[in-house]
Parts: sequence; C-alpha cells; structure tokens
Amino acid sequence: MYERATMTKSCASMMAGQVSAGSLEAFELTDEHQPEVLAFLAERPLHTVIMSGFIRDHGLVSPLNRGSFYACRDHLGRIKGVALIGHATLVEARVDAALAVLAGVAQHAPHPLYVMMGEQEEIGQFWKYYAARAQSPRLLRRELLYEQRWPVEVRQPVEGLRRATKDDLRLVIPAHAQMAFEESGVNPLQDDPMGFRARCERRTEQGRTWVLVEGGRLIFKADVVAETPETAYLEGVYVNPEERDKGHGVRCVSQLSHRLLERTASICLLVNEQNRRAQRVYQKVGYRLRGYYDSIFLQR
Repeated sequence: MYERATMTKSCASMMAGQVSAGSLEAFELTDEHQPEVLAFLAERPLHTVIMSGFIRDHGLVSPLNRGSFYACRDHLGRIKGVALIGHATLVEARVDAALAVLAGVAQHAPHPLYVMMGEQEEIGQFWKYYAARAQSPRLLRRELLYEQRWPVEVRQPVEGLRRATKDDLRLVIPAHAQMAFEESGVNPLQDDPMGFRARCERRTEQGRTWVLVEGGRLIFKADVVAETPETAYLEGVYVNPEERDKGHGVRCVSQLSHRLLERTASICLLVNEQNRRAQRVYQKVGYRLRGYYDSIFLQR
C-alpha cells in the first residue's frame, strides 16, 4: 500500500503558494479563514480534533503548529479539503481530487515532514499521490481509534490524580520521551531536546498534562493534546512499568475521562494495534473502537 507510487492525477507546479488540479485549487490559510475552516472540520469532529485543537490553541498561522495550514477549494470557493503540512501532516478531504492537490502542496512544503497521520484509507491515498516525490517511508504504524462518551462507569476514585506542575516535568519528560521513542524509533531528547522540553512545559502550563505521583515516582500520566467542544484527544497515556497490572491505568483513565466529559461531548485516542494491554484497559473503561488509522514516518 505504501510502496513508491506514481501520481495518477496531475498537479500544476507550485506558484504563488497555489497548487491546482482540474477545478480545485489549494491556498495557504491565514487567521482570517479560521471560522470557515473550523466549521468545515466540525462536520467530522472525531477525526479532525487535532487540527481543530491546534487552530483553537494557536490560530492558523503559528510556529507552534510546526507547519502550515492549507485549504483546497472548488470553482465555487467551497472548501473540499484542509491539511496541516509540516512536522505532523494531517489531512481532511471530502473528495479524492483534494487529496491529490494537497499532496502536491506537501511535495513542495518548506517545512520538513516527519510523520503523516490519518484514517487508513485516506492517508493511504494521500501517500500514493505524495510518493511521486520518491520519498520512502521509514516506519509504518497501524493504530486503532477509540472513543468514549457518556455514560462513564464510576470507579474507585484516585485521590492523587491531578494536573501536572512545573516540578513534575523532571518525571514527565523522560517518560514521554521513552514513549515517543518506542513508537517512532527516534528519541526526541536527542533529536530536538530544547523543542521537546518546551512543548512538554507548555502543555503543563496549559493544564493539559495529568499525573499520579507517589513517593516521588511517576505512576501515571496522560496529555490532553487537543480539545474542542465536541471532542478531546488524549495522547501519551503512560503507566509506570513497575506498577502495571495493579489497576492504575483503568482507574486513572476512568477518572480523567469523567472529568473531561464534563466539558466536551467525547474523548478519543489512538492505540497501537499491537498494544493489547492498552486496548484492554480502554475497553474495560468503556472506550469503543471507531476506526483504523495509519502513521507513516518519513525518511529523515
């Protein structure tokens, strides 16, 4: 599926920030487009929460997005696709031609591309168009999309589960870096130590990182990476290896989910398809399988 492919739909060369195919054209977005773009993404909130969350947090134009946002319009000016193209490339398209156009933009991206993430079929098609550049994937990860909605079963409360503080970063940063290394094969503390620490610190300042610390040891952590009125996206859910199979994951995820669902309609997260232990935890808490995703890590 992800072997080198030849683009089957032509895209005009990049000119003045535009790529076109047939009647579709892609333009780099600015903050004035934010209401229109958020309305487009809100049509499928479960699958667009990361992009929507970034836009709500940073705007459409910000170095914190680690890339640029583009929209693909038809001849009537209607949005048919939106993409964040950069370190993490995310795409939401209504028609196949929009994927071709946005892939053409990605081929000329000024930002280095690190990973492409999305629904299995959509990101696979996007990759076929993009791979005409002859860039090979470094690593492929298949993931399962899980979602939680009301009602949430009430479990034994975890008294120590709280938002992380700056003092907790000495515990949070190495744990999060280890998880990133296990998923991507790249240690962010070696690859981008200052940027990685800054992102962890910023998330903590936003109150988005939750921890359970006992006796100076990190037992559990989770990050709310993106949040909209419709959906919150969890990432970096961690249980200390020495504390697994003791119910910490089930109780902490259950309590955190309950708190988040007080202000959003659903919670979602991605789980590596080979991580059976984590899947059992989420299923036990009440999360339900909603889709299949792929992450394509590019050659560096």
